[in-house]
Amino acid sequence: MNLIRENFQGLTPQQLRQFSKLEELYKHWNAQINVISRKDIDALYLKHVLHSLGIAKVQPFLPGSKILDVGTGGGFPGIPLAIMFPESEFLLVDSIGKKIKVVEAVSEALGLNNVRAIHGRAEKVKGEFDFIVSRAVTRMDDFVNWTRKKVAKQQRHALKNGILYLKGGDLKEELKNFPKAEIYDLTSYFDDPFFETKKVVYIPLKYRL
Repeated sequence: MNLIRENFQGLTPQQLRQFSKLEELYKHWNAQINVISRKDIDALYLKHVLHSLGIAKVQPFLPGSKILDVGTGGGFPGIPLAIMFPESEFLLVDSIGKKIKVVEAVSEALGLNNVRAIHGRAEKVKGEFDFIVSRAVTRMDDFVNWTRKKVAKQQRHALKNGILYLKGGDLKEELKNFPKAEIYDLTSYFDDPFFETKKVVYIPLKYRL
């Protein structure tokens, strides 16, 4: 929890309460439904919460923004981002129903009124979004195909609407079809060695009729 305080100033008492409850909630649910690896649950704030919030460092979301989290698993990066940006709307999607059950339970326990969760495939999601976020669910070619028609026309952020994707390792080969992709190294924002290979990949997407 100290990692969140150290890296994000000016959090409200409510946000601090919500972040502090994450460990208890995920340990409870992980004992019933394995949504986080057993070895990672004790490093929840570093490897899941702070990692998710790397997106917030690259592009803070403005009030009224609509964000789609594809392949959210147990709620990452969507739930930490929803706590950070309570005036933005988040739709969290996963094809595994038991994981969405966890997302719904955690969101309810935290009082996150800006989160909706759907059991289903990203391709079937209705609506348009300022940004589509995810954490390494598949190769970028597939991910863009799933989501490219879901970007909103109106732009309101410094970055053009598109994809903000948490990914690690050497991305040169995977991104060769996306010349407009920009890579943000998370070591620019966070000091821990865990982030040495971690990145946020940003790909702008044009609105499609």
